[in-house]
Amino acid sequence: MRHVMAHIPKQTTKQIADPPEHGATPSGPARPSAHRPVPTSADVARAAGVSRATVSYVLNNTTAVRISEPTRRRVREAAEELGYVPHAAARSLRAGHSRMVLMPTAQIPVGPLYSHFFNELQWALRRLDYTVVQYGSVGMSGDEAARAWAELRPVAVLIPGAGSLGPRGVGVLKRAGAKAVLTLGPERVEGAHTLLMDQREVGQCAGRHLIERGRRRIGVVVPVEAGLDIFAGPRLEGVRAAAEGTGAQVVPVPLELTEESAAELAGRWRGLGLDAVFAYNDEYAMLLMRALQDAGVSVPEETALIGADDLLLGRLLRPRLSTVHLELPSGQRLAELVDRVVRDPGGPLEVHDLMVATAVPRDST
Repeated sequence: MRHVMAHIPKQTTKQIADPPEHGATPSGPARPSAHRPVPTSADVARAAGVSRATVSYVLNNTTAVRISEPTRRRVREAAEELGYVPHAAARSLRAGHSRMVLMPTAQIPVGPLYSHFFNELQWALRRLDYTVVQYGSVGMSGDEAARAWAELRPVAVLIPGAGSLGPRGVGVLKRAGAKAVLTLGPERVEGAHTLLMDQREVGQCAGRHLIERGRRRIGVVVPVEAGLDIFAGPRLEGVRAAAEGTGAQVVPVPLELTEESAAELAGRWRGLGLDAVFAYNDEYAMLLMRALQDAGVSVPEETALIGADDLLLGRLLRPRLSTVHLELPSGQRLAELVDRVVRDPGGPLEVHDLMVATAVPRDST
């Protein structure tokens, strides 16, 4: 090394021995580095004057250890100043699970009612210190989907419309550390807690309402959109159950949620001889009502029409839309259920019937 240094000019030697400030250039002042080291919990602990364990307790919202509010505030301020956030993957590895509640995205179109319900549930889970992650599962089903969800090591999985998930998939999730597996749909899944939403009740409620109005040839809209059969089939069954023993006939009526499909159906409506229709939900009902009126079919004089979901827009139509109101549980109640099951994973499997349907008569029937 001495031999090499002997051949280096003094100026160059000076630059090597005394490098410029970090980020500086020979012709300008120092600039912030674009490659700052990632802050650690040790950095936060030094800045706040506490132990790393205290940092962990504060930032993970641990309640088992009592820490004064000034200390908590000091730790949070230090973390914010340094730009530190806990490493979720490392924390999950240590604990064997995370605070993540995984919600696979529904593989079916969901309307405003269900969107509001899921949004409220996510807010409530977040207030209980869970991280809600929506997982795009389009194209996956059954055990394949369960394995993909399990890779993220969620502490709970809430599956809307459980689809083809079976006991084996539930087992995969539990072996991966999921303390709570809950399904939200019309049927029970072995090994999982079940939030039942029996769509037959919706159809029965609509059917009874139309029959009580003296209607005896009832059409039931069956959406042709992919994935809606898990709702549409049971709703059709419910109308048939309501009509049983009354002499009323029930006729399935396929419909696509487009103006063209509704206009085509309205054009041959009188040939079907229907005096009433349960239009699956309010969106299909509003579409069909407009098409029937454009075709000269009077509502409700020629055809009584009822939807479901009780959307505000239905009240603004003329005639005002009769509907089936669905009373869904609050997001807070379901979030508390998830939390209870996570805290007591060895408890008995729970089944909760969430669907309460009530007819709301208005001008269209």
